[in-house]
Amino acid sequence: MARLNVLMTAASRRVALVQGLQRALARPGVSGDVIVCDVNPMSPAVQIAHRAYEVPLSGDPGYLDEILTICRAHDIGLIVPTIDDELPRFAEERARFEAEGIRVAVSPLETTLACNDKLATCRTLRAAGVAAAATWLPRRLPKSATLPLFVKPRGGRGGVQAFRAMTANELEFFAGYVADPVVQEFLDGPEFTLDLLCDFAGEPLSIVPRERVVIRAGVIDRGRTVDDPALIALALDCARVFEFHGPVNIQCRVVDGRPVVFEINARFSGGIPLTIAAGADFPAMLVDLALGRHVPPAIGQFRADLWMSSYETSLFFDERHAALERCTPVGVREVVR
Repeated sequence: MARLNVLMTAASRRVALVQGLQRALARPGVSGDVIVCDVNPMSPAVQIAHRAYEVPLSGDPGYLDEILTICRAHDIGLIVPTIDDELPRFAEERARFEAEGIRVAVSPLETTLACNDKLATCRTLRAAGVAAAATWLPRRLPKSATLPLFVKPRGGRGGVQAFRAMTANELEFFAGYVADPVVQEFLDGPEFTLDLLCDFAGEPLSIVPRERVVIRAGVIDRGRTVDDPALIALALDCARVFEFHGPVNIQCRVVDGRPVVFEINARFSGGIPLTIAAGADFPAMLVDLALGRHVPPAIGQFRADLWMSSYETSLFFDERHAALERCTPVGVREVVR
């Protein structure tokens, strides 16, 4: 029986991902616990994990020390970071965790920094001949750029402070309103996420394109899997430009029959439940990689035209269920159930 304990950071609302990892560890011949951490003990994913810890924000100087303390206490073999802000920190310190036998599902530092910077992402892709949205800093906007244009944070996520500027006045306003903005050409066409999983050497293992039919708060609400060779080829092109390790999601729109990238997130996507349901079990593949098992590429092996329609659900518990106690020397506190 192979045993692996997994630590997932920034659990928040990622209930489906926790459950996917739990299923991966409940397969025949595999066992282990999914432990999560978060800044808020009331987060829903905290309530369903095997164990949960309250930790500081990822920008705190002691954040990785506290993560390592949890790893040592529970013999963690795999860490799954989930938010953009912490990816470069984990990438920079990956060797520190690997020295203790802990795999981190994070891409190299150069990749995480580039993918957290929408200007760098698109410029790097375009320089390599991959279709990506023309992207500029507001002060470098060429006269040839035509409205409408899209203004968004250079390092933002979740569609926060992303605006379409229809007029010169709107462009000027949004460029001043959005913090550290970039301006992108407006891509008028259906939007897709390309879920990609690579092994720890950067080899693509699985790609699932998903059409984002309805989006709510930056996350897919209704969508479907699509078997499109052009979308799969685009994901492979991106993996040739950037070295990816673990999960990645590539955002693109199809304009005049041609898919064009507008951003890349080097982490699990919010719509990963659809990809898993379509037969591309990224959590199981990631667990097997962490166990040192050979995982053969399965590009194009998924159920096409599978729809997902999401809805809200709730967990109910009293305040004592989420009480906290101090349990380690550095101050990490476990959520008591």
